[in-house]
Amino acid sequence: MIIGTRGSELALVQSNTTAKDLSKLTKSKVELNIIKTKGDKITTSQLYDMDSKGLFTKELDKAVLEEEVDLAVHSLKDVPTDLDEDLKIVAVPQRESPNEVLISNKTWEELGPGSSLGTSSLRREAFCNHYNKEFELKPIRGNIETRINKIKDNEVDATIMAQAGIKRLNLEENIKTIFPLDYITPAAGQGALAIITRKDSKKKDIISKLNDDRSYYSVLAEKTVLKELGVGCQWPIGSIATIKNNELNLYAILLTQNGEILKEENVKGPIKEGEKLGQKVGKIFKDYI
Repeated sequence: MIIGTRGSELALVQSNTTAKDLSKLTKSKVELNIIKTKGDKITTSQLYDMDSKGLFTKELDKAVLEEEVDLAVHSLKDVPTDLDEDLKIVAVPQRESPNEVLISNKTWEELGPGSSLGTSSLRREAFCNHYNKEFELKPIRGNIETRINKIKDNEVDATIMAQAGIKRLNLEENIKTIFPLDYITPAAGQGALAIITRKDSKKKDIISKLNDDRSYYSVLAEKTVLKELGVGCQWPIGSIATIKNNELNLYAILLTQNGEILKEENVKGPIKEGEKLGQKVGKIFKDYI
């Protein structure tokens, strides 16, 4: 089998982990094919100022469709809600932590008005404004190590990132604060991977054995909120699903860029009805955008 992957260190860690797991299942060698995406080539623009649909996935998905590779491994939060009709997410492996974290030499409380915070996320910007931090917000792009080094080199005072990627790269010593899920709510699908194949792939059954049901239904609920709304990162929306006692709880929040909360919603139901829960929240949010 051949896996299509981006070339960043994080993408390679994620794809190599998938390759090892697949190799155990198939008892055969699994190779990586590194493919550069549009998002890797554009490093100077804010994501929400661009047509960001498929920014980090389109070229990989094209390789799957054209059978240059058997599967692609994506960070699930990057996957567009309207996937090509000939493709399918066949597995969501066990999810890593979805939390947001602060990378800074100062604590969140010590970062006062005028402190510079690097972010290219409208959602993170909205949460900073919601908490009246009065930061000087600066665009920041690049891989995880690049962004951490901008803090170390005092180019910006702080940045907010996903805990999952930092854990996967064993860079946790750089984390100053782990934010609770209801304080800075993550992007839909954050911390999870999406393994994508052609719908007619003869290998999809063996690949699907990498799926973790609890992770799959959680991220399905979160991403369905966005699908129902028909939006991506152009709106500040956080959504997170958690499972307790075989019940799925979906929390989602919609803000303005200035940090005003337009709507919060919390719904519960059976785990396998994650998609229905996401549709319910998305329909409620439609009245506010």
